[in-house]
Amino acid sequence: MTLKECKKEEKADREFQKKFKFEGSINVLTQMMVDPAATEKRGGGKNLPLRRGEILDVIQFTNQEQILCRNSERRYGYVPRAVMLHL
Repeated sequence: MTLKECKKEEKADREFQKKFKFEGSINVLTQMMVDPAATEKRGGGKNLPLRRGEILDVIQFTNQEQILCRNSERRYGYVPRAVMLHL
């Protein structure tokens, strides 16, 4: 990883912590998959855009309805628990 890429990731992580009021280090708890039968969602606001069968890193189990996740493009957002499957 180049220095430029590393700084870009650090900046994205700082923006995530500010936007979601997340304190502490960002640790991946587990990985989950978006249900292949789920409808694709565009996202928006604090919601993460979803693609069928996509593998997401779980950052935090926020409540009974949503999970805070990160996708392969290092974008963060909330995902409904109803569309998530354990690997």
